[in-house]
Order: sequence, then C-alpha cells, then structure tokens
Amino acid sequence: MKRLRHLLGDSRGASAAEFALVLPLLLILLFGSIDIGRYAWALSMAEKATQVGARWAVTTDMIPSGLITYSFATGSGVPQGTTVNAATFPGVECDSSGCRCKSGGTCNFPLTASSAAFNRLAARMAQINPDIGPENVVVTYSWSGLGFSGDPNGPDVAPLTTVSLRNLEFAPFTAFVFGGTVDMPGFAYTLPMEDGSGTSSN
Repeated sequence: MKRLRHLLGDSRGASAAEFALVLPLLLILLFGSIDIGRYAWALSMAEKATQVGARWAVTTDMIPSGLITYSFATGSGVPQGTTVNAATFPGVECDSSGCRCKSGGTCNFPLTASSAAFNRLAARMAQINPDIGPENVVVTYSWSGLGFSGDPNGPDVAPLTTVSLRNLEFAPFTAFVFGGTVDMPGFAYTLPMEDGSGTSSN
C-alpha cells in the first residue's frame, strides 16, 4: 500500500507526458506556418510564369498557325485594308489538344494549331514554375480591332493574347494530417499581339 501511494505521488514523468501531448500540435503549427509561406511562394511563381508566358506568346509564333497566312480579304470577303470585325474573328482558344473557335462564335478561317509553338510556350513557363505542364496552359486570342484585312506583311489580325493557368494544385507539408492537395486559383495575363513570329523571346 505504501509503495502504491509512493507510485501515485511520483510526478517525475509528468513533463515528458505533457510534452508528448503538446508536440503534435506544435508540429502542425510549425509546418502550417511553413506551408503558408510555401503557398504564397507558389502563388508568386505561378503569377510570374503566367506573365512570362504572355510575353512569350505575343512575341513568338502564333499557336493558331492557320491565322498566320489566312487572308480575310480573299477568304472571308472583308474589304482589303479594312479592320476585321469581331463577328468575322470571334477569337480562338488553344490548349494542349489543339485550337477551337471561342464559345458562341463561328470561325471560317483554319483552326490549325502549331503544337511546337504551344510546347515551347509551356516549356518556357515551366522554367519559372516546374509544376506547370502543358495540360495547365490555355492561350486565348481575342478580337482587338488591330490589324487589317489582306495585310501582306503578316497576319490580318493582331489579337489580344491571354495566357491562363488552370488546375494547378499545391501539396502542403500538413497533408499527412489533413490529407490531399489544395486547389490553386486560376491565373491569367493579357497582352496585345506584337511580332507573332519566332521561336524565342527576350
């Protein structure tokens, strides 16, 4: 009985037991704080990659290569030297599977896509953020009112070019507690078309 009372009154292991209870919470707090910083860094890298991608897209080969040599004067009946209107050029959206007319529009021009130009763009963006794959990149060419029908020196349209990032995921350190990944927001950056030809950009 005396020994039992002595054992019950022994508090030498109390601090170790308390530490064992508190340690998991401290680790979650520590790794959670690190994850917040990592997430902010991932957002910054994705945003910068999108900006660089847009710059690349407007100064290198157009992905909808069918537009490069298409004459809206002879092919769509737009008077030579006039602006191609938004109904005739409703815009083109390109991703890793090819190019298609923007939703709700009718494209009478070729929607041929240059996979080489698209892959160069995706590879350049991946240099900024290695988590980016071709499946995450979408490039949209929208009507801007720039350019003119029958331009002998280049494409008849100089569209607004938007590079978007979609479906990126962030893998936190704390996934071992909460599980899974975190969906990142979409990113988009728009610039007006410049050269629209070439295989590299500054």
